[in-house]
Amino acid sequence: MLRLNLQAAWIAIFTGFVGGAVQGLFFHREDWFGGYTSWRRRLMRLGHISFFGLAFINFAFVFTVNYLKLPERTAPSILFVVALFTMPLICYLSAWNNSMRHAFFIPVGSLLAASILLLVDIL
Repeated sequence: MLRLNLQAAWIAIFTGFVGGAVQGLFFHREDWFGGYTSWRRRLMRLGHISFFGLAFINFAFVFTVNYLKLPERTAPSILFVVALFTMPLICYLSAWNNSMRHAFFIPVGSLLAASILLLVDIL
């Protein structure tokens, strides 16, 4: 399962590069997506950076399991990957439609559950 986390992390980093390049084509326009401080633009920035941040969380998970020689558990592995892809997706969807913000419980819940399961093995 750890290979899944590594693959997902690298896919997310690549996607973050591509997404950043596309967004970067327009960032110079002050009025783009409602201006720098608008809800839409903030959520797009959050979606972009979450690709990288959660990729590193997946790398940390793989490193922790390998370093501590923990048993490979399927649930935290899948939950970290779910969070990795649902967080930017929901950020971008929320930028498009404000009511999508109610779906943030999916990546946040996944991260909390995965962290708890990992902590049980560590402690």
